[in-house]
Amino acid sequence: MTAPATDPQAPSWERDGVRLEIEGELAVITLCQPKRRNAQSPALWRALTDAGRDLPGSVRVVLLRAEGVSFSAGLDRAMFTAEGIPGEPTFLQLAASTDRELDDAIASYQEAFTWWRRPDLISIAAVQGHAVGAGFQLALGCDLRVVAEDVQFAMKETSLGLVPDLAGTKPLTELVGYARALEICATGRWVGAEEAAAIGLANLAVPGEELDGAARDLAAALLGAPRGAVIETKALLQGAAGRSFDEQRSAERAAQARRLRELAGIGD
Repeated sequence: MTAPATDPQAPSWERDGVRLEIEGELAVITLCQPKRRNAQSPALWRALTDAGRDLPGSVRVVLLRAEGVSFSAGLDRAMFTAEGIPGEPTFLQLAASTDRELDDAIASYQEAFTWWRRPDLISIAAVQGHAVGAGFQLALGCDLRVVAEDVQFAMKETSLGLVPDLAGTKPLTELVGYARALEICATGRWVGAEEAAAIGLANLAVPGEELDGAARDLAAALLGAPRGAVIETKALLQGAAGRSFDEQRSAERAAQARRLRELAGIGD
């Protein structure tokens, strides 16, 4: 049994709000500060980045889930105060830093949101309750999303005078289109489960008590196909938007040639 996140003997990741469990080819990453509604901080982002880097090579699917009533209520509110979070730069200090320092700081934060789309993995976010701002963007970082019927997505950055900067704008635009993405971000309105499923933001919406089971069923289905075929297919789909029709056909032929030769045992 894992130690509670507040236990001083707990792994450092858990003390920062992240738990990693490896179940064969499946990795389960859990946001485990439910009393704080899994509010996010630079420490949590570093923990998520480290979790991604330390995944065994045998892992094929990553399931991101969260304990409690909320997936993540967004940024730790202490980040908006003059005092900030002990040991972390305040917003005022970030604003006063050089262009390079500020860019490097934000880039380091973004790492926690970008590795989920690695070509050798498929990631699933199981999302319940509020997924606000950074929480919304973390869910968007994953390849797939299964949501509970009580889910409430919102991009509240603009109401704070900020922009979504944690790698969420591109996947949101790709999923729902420019006009709807602009409306969701600029208004900061709530997007519930029914709408999320209808506009392609969620792959599946289920009753809350079925969320974990549905996400694990999806993970099992993804693990059912040969790894090489899944990796090649993901690469084809990820690159499709940047290719012409003929370029995509060519990429399909090249990928199939690699698969046929590997299956025949005559690959490189």
